[in-house]
Amino acid sequence: MSAIKISNKNDLAEEIAVFLKRLAHQKQYSDLTIKNYQRQLAILIDFMQQKRIDGWQQVQTIHIRQLSAQQNRIGQSSKSIALLLSSCRSFFNYLIDQSILKSNPAKNVRPPKGQKRLPKTMEVEQVFLLLDKIDDSSDIGARDKAIAELFYSSGLRLAELAACQLDDIDFADNQIRVTGKGSKTRIVPLGSKAKQAIQKWLKVRTIWLAGIDQPVVFISQRKSPLSHRSIQKRLEYWGKKIGLNAGLHPHKFRHSCATHLLESSGDIRAVQEMLGHANISTTQIYTHLDFQKLAEVYDKAHPRAKK
Repeated sequence: MSAIKISNKNDLAEEIAVFLKRLAHQKQYSDLTIKNYQRQLAILIDFMQQKRIDGWQQVQTIHIRQLSAQQNRIGQSSKSIALLLSSCRSFFNYLIDQSILKSNPAKNVRPPKGQKRLPKTMEVEQVFLLLDKIDDSSDIGARDKAIAELFYSSGLRLAELAACQLDDIDFADNQIRVTGKGSKTRIVPLGSKAKQAIQKWLKVRTIWLAGIDQPVVFISQRKSPLSHRSIQKRLEYWGKKIGLNAGLHPHKFRHSCATHLLESSGDIRAVQEMLGHANISTTQIYTHLDFQKLAEVYDKAHPRAKK
């Protein structure tokens, strides 16, 4: 993990630094997760300095409510404020474990309600048209098509696809082992189109590597694993080239995969398992998308729905 930097090197910041190191070494959280905690807790420290609070024991529930209200006033979304409060709760729980605090001042503080934003998806026909238009006649095109096909086939997160290794793919049983959040592994199906695209890419990949040992499936011409940003840029490139009105990004494929599966099967538990959601409430967002489609059909078709 990279060095922890917080602007103020006072007792408050030092306690946070210890907490972040604990997350890295004991909890084995990813660097990205730890950076998110670091960023949120830096906001907390800035707020405490504004209020001239110089000790954790002085923090009260009213202060955390004020922090939430302040973030709302400056235009932060409900989701961002919820992330901030969650980080504060985790940190205060740590302080309780260390006998620094007796109770958690953020325990019952909730973010302001925001408008629920549904994931953006593509229609099945739109996905097919998009995937069929990715030109795989070039080496990079073959790689990019394999990436897009795998995103849609198996509903992977960006980090999961970027970390995919050769040993994770079972072509015989048409499945792939995925390491998701919290280092939890799951097995997901590998569709025939994705399988064909990956096998074509692997032939190119072998030539690129020329005998060099590299376990990661998707690599650059420099023989190193593709970064998250590089994968995002390649999808953005194809989206613009093909003329997709909205931006093309990994989660759009994941959302589309989940929605289409749910529309076809109605099996929310199976979709939950495939996506690697710890709680089914996360998967239930796609039932709202399904209802939206039902509502559109109803408005057009039901005799009593027409004006």
